[in-house]
Amino acid sequence: MRIRVLIENTTDSDLVCEHGLSLLIEYKEKKYLLDAGSTGIFLENAERLQEPVDEADVCILSHGHYDHAGGFAEYLKRNPGAKVYAMREAVGDYHSASGGELHYIGIPEEVYPAFAPQFVLLDGMQKLTEDVYLIPHSTEGLEAIGARTKLYRRAAGEYLPDDFAHELSLVFDTEDGLVICNSCSHAGIRTIINEVRAVLPGRPLNAFIGGLHMKGTRNGEEYCTFTEEEIKEIAGYLETEGLRCLYTGHCTGAVGFELLQKYRSSGLETLTTGREIFI
Repeated sequence: MRIRVLIENTTDSDLVCEHGLSLLIEYKEKKYLLDAGSTGIFLENAERLQEPVDEADVCILSHGHYDHAGGFAEYLKRNPGAKVYAMREAVGDYHSASGGELHYIGIPEEVYPAFAPQFVLLDGMQKLTEDVYLIPHSTEGLEAIGARTKLYRRAAGEYLPDDFAHELSLVFDTEDGLVICNSCSHAGIRTIINEVRAVLPGRPLNAFIGGLHMKGTRNGEEYCTFTEEEIKEIAGYLETEGLRCLYTGHCTGAVGFELLQKYRSSGLETLTTGREIFI
């Protein structure tokens, strides 16, 4: 398996970065485009990296937020035959109260409904191939996380804590174990791993790739929204579960990453724009 980070919040090269995430994943002669960042910039990076992103066999939107969906406007315009798999709830009305005021963070109109015919909206788990799965959340009570993180869905004129029914994991059941991709992990990495294990029991954990939604800003300064004790517990859980490697970035944040490093001495890697990963 080969993964190229087409866009992420950071870069250590002359590639352009933005708040968002987009991964091009090659597995068993198929290409999977997971998310498209906030804008079409990921396409410029793909061209500079000579990555054939327009040849993706499958496109997936991990959840219904603009920083993962926005770039699909340009992509679907360029590729009228492409289809994007997403949870049906992904096209909902999503808001955040970060910064003190509610503001819209859902899919931009120029993506949906503009390209509605190119979306495949799912109502549950989807098996893409013999060993590739799209697995949504099945855990109850996730609204508590939505309330804690100030993320909301608007329904019938009412703002309700997000239950993340619009979020899914892209999972590869490889010869060396499970590779789980969840771009923001709003429900928490422990919840996600447990949900995947319920579908694919007994398989070893090879890698987890994606953000962990730990980054916050207070008075212009970044901080980790998880306590150090919570970070320690997560690191202990991952050790117990035997996760070989965690590649993380985007909404994890630098502070959260440093705390993870404190309790996970090996098998922790950063995602950054342009990085090439072999698993």
